Amino acid sequence: MTATTGIDPQALFAIRDLELRARVVVEGLWSGLHRSPLEGFSVEFTEYRQYSQGDDLRYLDWKVLARTDREYIKKFEDETNLRCILLIDTSRSMDFGSGEVSKAEYARTLGATFAYFLLQQRDVVGLGLFDSELREYLPARWRPGQFRRLLSLLGRKADGDETDLGKALEQTAILNTKRSLILVLSDFLSPPSDWERPLAQLIAAGHDVRALQILDSAELDLDFGKAAQWEDLETGNRLYIDPAEARSAYKASFAEHQGQVQQSLEERGVKHLIAPTNKPLDFVLLDLLRSRPLTGRMSR
Repeated sequence: MTATTGIDPQALFAIRDLELRARVVVEGLWSGLHRSPLEGFSVEFTEYRQYSQGDDLRYLDWKVLARTDREYIKKFEDETNLRCILLIDTSRSMDFGSGEVSKAEYARTLGATFAYFLLQQRDVVGLGLFDSELREYLPARWRPGQFRRLLSLLGRKADGDETDLGKALEQTAILNTKRSLILVLSDFLSPPSDWERPLAQLIAAGHDVRALQILDSAELDLDFGKAAQWEDLETGNRLYIDPAEARSAYKASFAEHQGQVQQSLEERGVKHLIAPTNKPLDFVLLDLLRSRPLTGRMSR
């Protein structure tokens, strides 16, 4: 792993143990940050937060500013613990993978990685798994064994029903009433109209919701090879498709859907990151951490 190339996904997913994968990504990320002057310094994610307009300049760390040309505020004690719920799609569409790694495997590894990263900082992490509804829910806690409990749930195979993200968001709001960072890992292939209202309600309740869209590279370019019969993983319907003929129509339809997803999320202030399954996970984690300061801090 280097600061510019990241951890090779093929090598990472050759590791069978999910906990070990998470450790490799997080430790590789810290190592890269220490070595690379372009990435700043590692403690920016644990002891500092970025300066926001209105912050008292008396608490600006001038030494950090001199070293990095970036403005950071030392965190107060009540800002140092984050409450996070990882909401991971386990519907049948997530079982798709044109290469060696399915979207489901990528999502659960990314979820485990982010959980490990937060728990190392003594942050509070919970997990929800959903398809047509919320199937499993582990409340956000920091306690011995929480990571192992989380890993146990993540071992579930993505063979659920069709996706109903809206219902899962509604159920999450009922089960988690404390202000939290809610990170949704899904392919977001369902229409935004299905989940816009419950998403808006979560945000209105004070939660910091972020969307990590997990997509296979073939879904981005329709590079499925020769003509063949294909089965819809969620409905079971079978269609004969010639990718060469369908690619143009597919790209237009997919671009329209992506535009709707992006617009819906942007209108509600939700940060949207796309994570192709061939992208190094440490890069995805870094993108998430740098997108904007994480909120969902616990009051004491």
